[in-house]
Order: sequence, then structure tokens, then C-alpha cells
Amino acid sequence: MNSKKKFAVVLAGCGVNDGAEIQEATLTLLAIDRNKAEYQCFAPDINQLHVVNHLNGTEMKETRNVLTESARIARGNIKPLGSFEEKEFDALIFPGGFGVAKNLCSFAFDGVNCSVNPEVEKVIKSMHAARKPIGALCISPVLITKVLGNIKTTIGNDTETINAIEAFGGKHVDAVHCEVVIDQENKIVSTPCYMLDATISQIAEGAENAVSAIIKML
Repeated sequence: MNSKKKFAVVLAGCGVNDGAEIQEATLTLLAIDRNKAEYQCFAPDINQLHVVNHLNGTEMKETRNVLTESARIARGNIKPLGSFEEKEFDALIFPGGFGVAKNLCSFAFDGVNCSVNPEVEKVIKSMHAARKPIGALCISPVLITKVLGNIKTTIGNDTETINAIEAFGGKHVDAVHCEVVIDQENKIVSTPCYMLDATISQIAEGAENAVSAIIKML
């Protein structure tokens, strides 16, 4: 019988400006593996809000699918988020990237009036109801707080984003590079990553610290 703990990793596309932040996503997967756990990647089978040319930051006139793009990071080993079943996993984790605020919810454009993709909301609520840990990197704590309300998280120290978290009913704790904020009551683990001006080594350490904290909860 396999005794390894299993993480569900939700991706939001491929690329910081319109999808999942690739370094945060990859280093999260590495941290899970180094902690002797397993993972399964998921993404919603929907179109991206838009497509950004990552060379110059301009919007491109084409359509891409969040699941198809996320498969680039997962090397094809990914499932549509609609197939997620809480009973199969011990923990849930969201890497960051603007795709979280554009594809998984509409925070990038609607702010405190944002809506959340129904599949994403269902996954978060099901894991929270089952008292299973949820990890959130970078901008992802905004998404988790929008769904759950009264939780403790961090996105670093960005005032505008902190104001939104508090408007959603959450409590924000300022954090620095690699620091993890833990809400023991709600089993939420968050770390700022690229919400701060970070190096890739700091992203790796932040992802490792977040995953390690989740493992300790299991």
C-alpha cells in the first residue's frame, strides 16, 4: 500500500503574465517530490482570459486553453479540474502567476468584486471542509480568501492587495522572502514568492518551506 502523501497542484496556464508562474509551479513540484510526497496536476478546461507575449508584454490575438497550456509544465501528466475528488488527496496547493487572478478568478480586473471559477471554488471548499491543508503561493492567497473569507494569509506587503484580502474578510500578515504564514485553525499555508522582488533561489526556498509546513500538518 502506498503511504506517500498526495498533493493536488492547481495550475492556471503557462507563463507569469497570463498563466501559472513557471518557476513557482516547477519548484513547488520539486519541493513536493523532495519531501517524499506525490502530486497530481490539475487545471480548469477553459480558455485563458487572454494571451500575452512574454517577450514584450503585449496582448496577442489568439486563444489558448488553460488545461492545454498547463500541460506544458506538467509534461502532459495533468487532469481537468472537474475530475478532482477530495478523497484522493491529502493536500491542495496553488502556485502563483497572473493566471490565478485572470483565469481562476477575475481579481486582476474586478478587484474586490471578482468572481471565482466554479470548479476552483468547489475544490477549495471541499478540501477546507475535509480539514485538509491548502497551500497558496504569490497572489493565490487572494483567491483562497475570496472563497473562504476569514482566514490568515500573506502576499508579502503590497498594500492594495492586502486591502482586498481584508475586504474579503481575511487577516493579512506581512512577510518577507521565504517566510511562511500558517493559519493552523483553517490549515492554510501561504508564502509571498514573486509578490516580492525575489530571486529564483528565494522562490525555491519559499516553495520548500510551504510544502514542508503542509507535510507537518498531515
